[in-house]
Amino acid sequence: MSRFQNVTFYTSVNDARDLPLHSGIEVAFAGRSNAGKSSAINTLTNRNRLAFVSKTPGRTQQINFFQLNTEHFFVDLPGYGYAKVPYSVRQYWEKLLSDYLQTRESLKGLVLIMDIRHPLKSLDIQMLDWFAPTGKAIHILLTKADKLSRQQANITLKEVTLYLRKAYPQCSVQLFSSLAATGVEDATIVINEWLKTN
Repeated sequence: MSRFQNVTFYTSVNDARDLPLHSGIEVAFAGRSNAGKSSAINTLTNRNRLAFVSKTPGRTQQINFFQLNTEHFFVDLPGYGYAKVPYSVRQYWEKLLSDYLQTRESLKGLVLIMDIRHPLKSLDIQMLDWFAPTGKAIHILLTKADKLSRQQANITLKEVTLYLRKAYPQCSVQLFSSLAATGVEDATIVINEWLKTN
């Protein structure tokens, strides 16, 4: 199975006009600040510092593109929901995110990162509401699963699955832990399926 190990930094943009032109497929990663998005990208690519991991939420302030091969890209979107970011900056990020998610033709699917201890917050729902109307695939990683007992993690997974089945039926969801490398193969299978269909 292809793990995403031959990945390189491609470009960063903070304006929709600067989004790169190519004929390939993009898989985007989004999530609340400090939900473990950068760690998930690093774990999936088996790289320690591909995406910058910070203890300070809100550090990813641009759209970062990582090239898997000539036709495939991972796209690291700015974390959302960090209160200390100035309101005007937050507004700008939200417009950039929504424009990218709703109009980007090369975007195949969205990997949405949620801390398993705090899933389905209002801004997560807003992200789903932005993206779901496109009809494209959404896969949710319930990160930091190692922070809960296996029983509690499975209870949360079941609750989130039931909610999504009713509200966002094109969503899939799984447990994930960067620290314990839990769920890496499952996530890899999903993303590889997206990358196959061009």
